[in-house]
Amino acid sequence: MKIKVVKVDYTSPKQAHALTFLLNAYAMDPMGGGQPLAEGVMGNLPQALAKLPNAFSFIAYVDDQPAGLINCFEGFSTFSCKALLNIHDVAVLQPFRGLGISHKMLAEVEALATKRGCCKLTLEVLSGNPVARSAYEKFGFFAYELNPAAGQALFLEKTIIDG
Repeated sequence: MKIKVVKVDYTSPKQAHALTFLLNAYAMDPMGGGQPLAEGVMGNLPQALAKLPNAFSFIAYVDDQPAGLINCFEGFSTFSCKALLNIHDVAVLQPFRGLGISHKMLAEVEALATKRGCCKLTLEVLSGNPVARSAYEKFGFFAYELNPAAGQALFLEKTIIDG
């Protein structure tokens, strides 16, 4: 079994298809919300990502079959006055779990973050996803807190409806 991790070329039809295929599989998984991506997302995501200079993705292939995906966005840490990388999506297809694919993709992300001079990697994980939490902790991620007395940071969101 050969595992290969490649940085996605959003303009490559083959890689664009693999990206949307993997992200849609993740979206349909209970840990991704359990719903398929909207048709407009499936048809436009690679082109939209290509327009964002701060976006990049990695796809893991097992014997040339798409098996895993990470989507990332460069941000900025005001406390460090340096760039940071937010890992927005991490997905590994069910048949390929347990092969260390997430670790291999995270290593590629960390290497690129280091090359870019980033001060840290960030990601979100559902509290009800102990398998992913364990994988991230093994890779060196931990809950974010500035001061233990103030508690851990929480991820919040507010949906904005197109008006």
